[in-house]
Amino acid sequence: MVETAKKYDHIRVEKNIEKQTATIVFDRPEKMNYISMLARAQFAEIFKELDQDDEVRVIIIKGEGTQAFSAGGSIPEFMETHQEELSHLAVHVAAPERSPKPVIAQLQGYTFGVGFEIAMACDFRIAADDTLMALPEMNLGMIPGSGGTQRVARAVGLTRAKDMIMRARRIPADEAYQWGLVTKVVSKEELDKEVELLAEELVRFSPLAQKVCKAVLNAAEESPLSAGLDIEGKAYGLLRTTDDFREGVAAFAEKRKPHFTGK
Repeated sequence: MVETAKKYDHIRVEKNIEKQTATIVFDRPEKMNYISMLARAQFAEIFKELDQDDEVRVIIIKGEGTQAFSAGGSIPEFMETHQEELSHLAVHVAAPERSPKPVIAQLQGYTFGVGFEIAMACDFRIAADDTLMALPEMNLGMIPGSGGTQRVARAVGLTRAKDMIMRARRIPADEAYQWGLVTKVVSKEELDKEVELLAEELVRFSPLAQKVCKAVLNAAEESPLSAGLDIEGKAYGLLRTTDDFREGVAAFAEKRKPHFTGK
């Protein structure tokens, strides 16, 4: 494991070159890993760097300690931040969604506010059985402002989104799984291993095919069916011309594991 030399506001970045992963760690356990305004901007910058790092195939996001992924943002900072800046916070939080690489959120304990919104921008959410998810902004006379209302409504439907957000409800891991908010729920003791296994699985695929597949699936939320089918078809035709596809077909015929290069 290699830790990056750059210093961030209670965010740590670790690279595992052998496993081709990078782990972003919210590192303020004594305060439930709350995320400052500065850290939000740095979070997006970290993704810009990792997106261009060919040694990294999969990105993992987790919280330090045992009590929280992140309990949310710094409430006093909201009163000190100009409303124009507040109106664009979702741009930082959407960094995992924009990334061309698979992103896994490793969830435990309190996953509230911006912590939950970041998790919802990831591709996979593996949750420990003690995870509690919430968008509690209604308790402050506010609404979620970093994509929470939109991503939850798209993931679980308007009825459940209103039930969760308008009541500031805390959703336990088992209910979150039933709703489709998380990919899988495991015991806290199994969480690290489960995320590691998923990362190892994702690394085996063609990085180019993964990038294209993620883009096509993300487009499904924004596009009508006819446009989505057109996007899928063009992407399918594009991948037909790649070295990775030829390697995949050859490996299948030869009954061996493929060696993908991302070309």
